[in-house]
Amino acid sequence: MPDKNAAFVGEIPENYDRYLGPVLFEPYAADLVARLDVPEGGAVLELACGTGIVTQHLLERRAPGARIVATDLNEAMLAFARNKLANDEIVEWRQADAAELPFPDQSFDAVVCQFGVMFFPDKEKAAREAYRVLKPEGAFLFNVWDAIEHNDLPHIAHAIITKFFDDNPPDFYQIPFCFHDAETIRSLLTAAGFRQIQLSRAPLIAIAPSAGEVAKGLVHGNPVITAIRERDQASIPKIEAAVAEAVARQCGAAPVRAKMQALICVAVR
Repeated sequence: MPDKNAAFVGEIPENYDRYLGPVLFEPYAADLVARLDVPEGGAVLELACGTGIVTQHLLERRAPGARIVATDLNEAMLAFARNKLANDEIVEWRQADAAELPFPDQSFDAVVCQFGVMFFPDKEKAAREAYRVLKPEGAFLFNVWDAIEHNDLPHIAHAIITKFFDDNPPDFYQIPFCFHDAETIRSLLTAAGFRQIQLSRAPLIAIAPSAGEVAKGLVHGNPVITAIRERDQASIPKIEAAVAEAVARQCGAAPVRAKMQALICVAVR
C-alpha cells in the first residue's frame, strides 16, 4: 500500500514548487550543487528529484559533456519536473526507486539527493544502491532537514494543524524532520561502504513574500492537505488562515523571514 505521506499528487507538485520551492528548497539546492564536482564528460544521478529544483541547478553548473539523470519514484512529481524543464533535452528522466536503481555498477561520478532520504522506506538499501552505482572516488551528496524545532515555518504549520484535530491529527510534518541524527547517518553510510564522511549543519533564513503565500504552500504543497481533506474538508480555509496569522506574528507578514536548518552529508565511495 502506498505511503500517503509520500503521495505528492494532484495539485500538490504545483503548490510545492510555486509556494515552497523558492522559500525552503532553492537556497539548499544552490548550496548542495555548489559542493558538487562532476568532471567534463562525467555523469551525475539525482534521486528524488521532485519538481526539478536541484535539477535546474545541476543544469546551470553542468560541466561540458556531462550527463544528468534525474529520477523520482513519484510519477506526478517527475512529470511536473519534466514539463517544467521541457525545453532542455540534456536531462534524462527516469522513474526509479532509490532502493532498486536501474543502472549498472559504477555508472556515475556523483549521486545527489535533496530532502528525499527521509522518505526512503529502506534507507540502508538506498545507501547501498548509491554506493553501487558510484564510480570509485565518486561522491554521494544529500541533505536532510534538522529537527522541526530548528525550522520555523514547518514547526508553526504542524502546531496549528494539530490543534484543529483532537483525535488522529495529520502526522505528515513528523516525517521530513525525523532523520537528522548525525551518528545514525554516519553509521548508515559506513555500513554501505562509504568513507570520508562529512556531516555539517547549515542554518539559513527562509524568505517569503507574504505570510499568506507561504501558508498556502505549507497547507497545500505537501501530502498534509490530503490528510486534512480526509478528516474535515471544510476546515481547510480556517487552517490556512490560522497558519498565515501565526507565521505573520512570529516571522513577519511581508516579507516573512524564518529560521531553517538542514544537515549536509557528503560521502565518498
